[in-house]
Amino acid sequence: MAGALRRGSLPGAALAVSLLAGCGAGQLAETAEKEPSIQGVNLMTDNGEYAVRGLLIEFPGADGYRAGEDALLSAVIYNDSKDPVTVTVTTQEARDIVIVDADQPIPSRSDTPAPRSPTTASPAATDASPTSGGSPGDDAPQTGPARIDLPPLSFVRFNAQAGRYFQLLDLDETLRSGQNAQVTFDFGNGRRVTGPAPVAAALTPVPPPPPIIEPEDAETHDGADHDD
Repeated sequence: MAGALRRGSLPGAALAVSLLAGCGAGQLAETAEKEPSIQGVNLMTDNGEYAVRGLLIEFPGADGYRAGEDALLSAVIYNDSKDPVTVTVTTQEARDIVIVDADQPIPSRSDTPAPRSPTTASPAATDASPTSGGSPGDDAPQTGPARIDLPPLSFVRFNAQAGRYFQLLDLDETLRSGQNAQVTFDFGNGRRVTGPAPVAAALTPVPPPPPIIEPEDAETHDGADHDD
């Protein structure tokens, strides 16, 4: 009986060891000591050298994102290898992905969405710093293609703390909290990860809509509201 119990517990123990080993892959580098965000998905390549953490679409409000609108995407990208790497970020669920300043995202064009085609790699590689884009003028949003050069044993943030985001342009479909969009991070040489970027939930309860006040049923007639 004891032997049977021991044999029955082995698969669970092996699974636990496997999960722990997977979580520990690539954790020796200093860059891996950063804590992931509370919300968000964590991804890692099969060799453990590249990772994405805190993958999350910013909270859109109670109504969610409509098809054709743009969405801000947070992520922290890690290069735990000893070689530099260029990361390309793509999706099949929006027209394009670009890098934008957190305080000046590209205005949404949901009223007149442009014809769409699947996202392809941006034409030129840049570092993580956004480059000038959009219409001329000092108030034009700062944008750059979704390609990032990462030195060895380094990481780069795209979130409010860093002051820049990825922006998904012209979403295919509506997105609400609890739903997600698939995003791919290509590190080259066949190393890539694709995972769901969930739409963030509200950190505080969303206030209920104001009640609908119906007009009173009583009719008012001249001279009907006073005693004879």
